[in-house]
This record gives sequence, structure tokens and C-alpha cells, in this order.
Amino acid sequence: MRIPEETVERIRQAADILEVVGDFVSLKRRGSNYIACCPFHNEKSPSFNVNPARQIYKCFGCGKAGDSVRFVMDVENLGYGEALRYLAKKYNIEIEEQEVTPEEQLKHTERESLYIVLNYAKTFFQEHMLKTDEGRGIGLSYFRERGFSDPTIAAFDLGYSPDQWDALLKDAQTKGYNPELLGKAGLTVTREESGKIFDRFRGRVMFPIHNVSGRVIAFGARILKVDPKAPKYLNSPETEAYHKSQVLYGIFQAKQTIRQEDVCYLTEGYTDVISLHQAGIKNVVASSGTSLTIEQIRLISRFTQNVTILYDGDAAGVKAALRGLDMVLEEGLNVSVATFPNGDDPDSYVRKVGAEAFKTYLSHNTQDFIAFKTAALLKDAGDSPFKRAEVITEIVGSITRIPDPIKRQVFFQSTARQLSVDEQTLISESNRLLRKQHDTQLKDYERQQERDARIDARNGKRNVPDDGPPADFFNDFLDEAGIAPAPKDDNVPAGQNGTRQGAPGNSSGSATEDRRQRTEDSARPPLAYQEEECIRLLMNYGTRELEPGITLCHYILSELNGIDFQHAPYDLILTLYREAFNRGETLTADDFVQQRPTVSEAPITPQQANGLQYQAISLTTQRYEISNQWQDKFHIFVPSEADIGVLAEAAYGNILRLKKLIAEERMHELLQKIRTVTDPAESDQAMADYMHFKRVDVEIARLLGTVISG
Repeated sequence: MRIPEETVERIRQAADILEVVGDFVSLKRRGSNYIACCPFHNEKSPSFNVNPARQIYKCFGCGKAGDSVRFVMDVENLGYGEALRYLAKKYNIEIEEQEVTPEEQLKHTERESLYIVLNYAKTFFQEHMLKTDEGRGIGLSYFRERGFSDPTIAAFDLGYSPDQWDALLKDAQTKGYNPELLGKAGLTVTREESGKIFDRFRGRVMFPIHNVSGRVIAFGARILKVDPKAPKYLNSPETEAYHKSQVLYGIFQAKQTIRQEDVCYLTEGYTDVISLHQAGIKNVVASSGTSLTIEQIRLISRFTQNVTILYDGDAAGVKAALRGLDMVLEEGLNVSVATFPNGDDPDSYVRKVGAEAFKTYLSHNTQDFIAFKTAALLKDAGDSPFKRAEVITEIVGSITRIPDPIKRQVFFQSTARQLSVDEQTLISESNRLLRKQHDTQLKDYERQQERDARIDARNGKRNVPDDGPPADFFNDFLDEAGIAPAPKDDNVPAGQNGTRQGAPGNSSGSATEDRRQRTEDSARPPLAYQEEECIRLLMNYGTRELEPGITLCHYILSELNGIDFQHAPYDLILTLYREAFNRGETLTADDFVQQRPTVSEAPITPQQANGLQYQAISLTTQRYEISNQWQDKFHIFVPSEADIGVLAEAAYGNILRLKKLIAEERMHELLQKIRTVTDPAESDQAMADYMHFKRVDVEIARLLGTVISG
């Protein structure tokens, strides 16, 4: 079905960028904008920028940019139509869809079909539990025994699967669902020998697993009868919609409270999450019995930097608390641990003592992870000096993973007191580990270079000289630890030591990516920069009047009369500005950002529209703002590019540089022609044309005050 244009516009107007993005990351105000760590790539320093005035976002690390619809498309991996439906549901906008052609129907993605059939299964399990004798007698009574109320059961979409071989399969077929799709969603299983299809979940209470936006992507199922041949818990297999290493149970229900409380409680099981949620502790999620993964850690870091692990109080629970938490430290999160007495888990303990006593217990029995790990390992080591030495090495290894040098120093001080050793001993051991890590990374880098060279040789590619690892490639580790970094070569110009001068940094970028970026930048012709600058001025200030009756757009288009840009995206934008100007209109960046149909009378493909939106956001979004403190507190006036005098000079200079580069390119072409042409008349004409462009070049150089080309 197609969504009418009027409805699309209503959705776009209703979808506030702060609310939409805020469902997935924790935003913090900076000036007039908001910032966060980007949800699309791994980073520890926020480079993701949201502009509420213009309703756009831009990441200065990975380059992602767009509006509310584009954000939902990118973060949820949805198509354009499904992103609009997601926002329509969020803002309670009714969609009266129009029929689509068979060709358009074929474009409906398999991933979206999986979401639809999984949502159907959720409803099927809910209705069977609430509306059948079997469901009420077994499934609902189990949840009642656990103390779950009706609102809690509804909040987590809990249900029950019939104790039949193919109840779900038969019901789905009567409703028109494809049996093959049920298998791809992990809801049915096909027996290889006979080809018989049967339900995966039978006679179990069902725990739907939601993604961050609240869509059902999988199920966890617990058996209630005694069956030694059947597992107690059965989970959905990996599918196109479900990757268990990237999901946390309860994240949809918990995300807002996690952001408000600025802490996430991490448990092990479904019932732990549900019991704590019902008790009013809603900022809780579960790893669903799997080892904690990097993806899950980064999912938490979207909403808070503080994690408290809640595990069983037995020895197995303590060991579980120690596993994998070094990864959390490495990601820069603040980790604490709380265990419970008498072998209780969070579910049993909160039901035993109640919500208030549970919160009080947490406030008095939560330790930072380093102190907790040190105490646990020392208890196991006893009086053995060898085991105590191993404990010191283990703890120093954990502290060394913390990226913040100040936090590391604080932990070295407190741990030295706890272990009764000299603080400098711990720091020296940390430096040894850092040097070892440095050597390992250097060897990995060199091996990668050798592999790349061999691959290039086999493919017959020219071997591009590599300037080696950037000077700052390893110095972050050494500098933070207090070790003198490798000296920089003073003869290397700024911007050539591994990062582009003035480019936004990305601490997670590899050396290979840095090298590729330097190659791309060096390959980009100077003319492209001037064309880009011209479009940037048009998009930011096109409607501004330089003098009465003459806008910047009018000035630039008149100066570029007869000139076409050589680089496709900028030439398309210039053409659209010319078309609009001939109609008596002046385009703005918002026309491209909001993908208004008035941008062009000619049809533009969705790919072109997305490209235009990206260019508009990239060229009009500033990473930093001038603080008002300069004027208000220090009485220092900082000139703005938007000031008429500054703007007029910028536009004038841009046009001159653009024309100079065009003249230089024509001179180069004519020189080549003069060297190869044999006809005297043609040679004379080429020489005359060359001298014309030479005079243009000399005059522009004089106006710019630059060196004249040779």
C-alpha cells in the first residue's frame, strides 16, 4: 500500500527529531544543539549532532545525516514506507493507504515480512493464554504464581503456546501467512527426513523479545511440565530480524527510565527483569543467559554510561559477574556489581523483601567492579604469594583497559591500598602491558601491510607507497599512561601525521581507513572544493540580500552564467537552483532536507533525493558553535560569516577562485593541444585562446593577491 503525500507531510511535521532520536540514544544539550555518541558507529567521544531548529541530525565521525524519517530508516534498517508507518504509529497518525502496483508490492522486504509474522505470533500466544481454558489454566496461572499483574503481563506481551504440534502453523495458514516465512522467523521447524512442518514452541509460556523500538524480533519460551528430554528454556534461532548478541531483553521497556535515572541494571533472566519492573525498578535489562557482548554494551551506552550488574550471590553468580566485564570497562562505562545473600537472585529477593528494601539493599551493597573483582580474587588466592601475584596482574590488566587516564589513576590508588602494595608497582605493570599491546598492534599493522602488498601484486595493481603508521597511531596508550610518546618529526607538515588537518576525528578508525581517506582527499581535484563551497554558500545564505534587490543566489547565478560544474552532485544542485530562480523562487537547504517536491519540476529518483538531503545537511551543519560568552562575558565581538560584509567577500572570493581554476584547466588543455596539433591555423587559434585564459588567470590572481600560475 502507498501512503498519500498529505499523510507523509503530516508525519514529517509531527515527528520531532529530539523525540525520535531520543528513543535510541541519550542526548545532551550543547548550545542550541544536542549531542550524543553515534548509534551507527563505535565512538567514545560524542560526534553525533542533532539540530532541533532544523529537525536534522549529522554525525561528524561516520558522516550519517538526515531527518527523522532517515534516522528511523538507518537505525532500524527499514524502508522508506515502513519508517513512515513507524512514525505514524508513534504519533497516532492514521494512515489511509492507497493500492500499489504488483511491481511495488514485490519490493516489500523479507525483513519487514518477518516483523509482521512475528507480531502475529505474539498476538496468537497472547490470545491463546487469555481466551482458552488451556492458556488460562497453565500459562496465566504460572504468571499469577510469579506475582505478575495484568499491567505487567501486558507491558511485556507475555503469552502461552498451545501444547499441540501445529496449532500456530494451522492458524497462520488460515490467515494467509506463508509457511516458509514462519520457518524463516524461527516459529516452525521442518523435519529433514519427512519434510513435516511443526511448531517450534509447544506447551510453553512465551516471553517476546523486543528491539529498541518495541518490535517483536524473537521469543524466549519456558517449559512448565517435567520433561527430561526437553530444555527448560527454548529461544528463537538467529534470523534476519534477530541477532541475540545485539539484543538485551527489556531494553524497550527500560530505555526511558535508564536515561532518566542515568544507570542501567543488568540481570541474567527474563523474570528478573519483569519482577523488578513491576516493583518500580524499570531501568533493568537482561543478557538472556548469554555472555555479555560488545554490541550489548554499546546498546546500553546509548542511554547511560553507568551499569550495575545484579547477579546471584552464589559462587557461580560471582564468577558470572567477573566474566566479560573487562569489555565494559574498555568501552568507557562505569561498572558496579551487586550480589544477593542466601543464593537469592534479583527476582526472588525483590519478591521476598519488597521494592523499597530492595532499593535500600542496592544502595548499601553496590561496589565498583575493580574493588569487587579484587576482593573476590583475593578470597580465592588466600595466603599464597604466587596466587596473590596473579591477582595483581589480573587486576592491573582490568584497570589498564579503562580509557580515561584520570579514572585509571584513581583506581590504581584505591587498588594499591586494597592489595597492600606500592601504587607505582601497579603503574609499572600497567606500562608493561601497554608496551606489549603497542608491540602487538605494530606487528598486526605490519602483517596487514604485507598481506595488502601481496594481494595488490597478485591483482597487478601498482604498489602505492605507504607512509607507515601515523605518528599518533599508538601514542594515545603511552601518553595516557605517563610514558613519553614517540617524538614527532618536525619536518612533517601539519595534517600529514595520520589525520586530515581540520577533519573531524574518529578514534575508532583503523590505520587502513585513515590511509584510504588520505588517498581520496589527495585524489580530489581542487575544482571540486570550490564547487562545493559555492553550493555551501547558496544553501546557507542564498536568500540573503547583499544589496537592495540582489540576493546572494542572484549574484552567484549571474556570475556563473554559462558555467556548468564538473562534479555530478554539485552540478545537479546548481541546475535545481537555476530552475527555481527562473520560476521566481529561491531554494533553501530545507527544501532539500525535507525533500519537497517543489525542488524540481523534473522527476528526481529516490537515490538522488537522498543524496541531495545528505549534501544539504552536510553543507549546512556546523560541528561547533561560537559561545555567547565571548560577547556577553568578555565583550569580544567575533565576526560571523553571516555578516553582510564577510558574506559578500566570501562569495566574491569563491567566484574568483572558481573561475581561476576553470581558466587553469582550459590553459592545460590548450597546451596539450598546441603540442599535438599539426595544422598551423588550428595551432594559432589554440595559442590565441591560451593567451586569453592566461590574461584571465593573471587578472584573477591580481585580484586575489595570489601567485600567478606558470
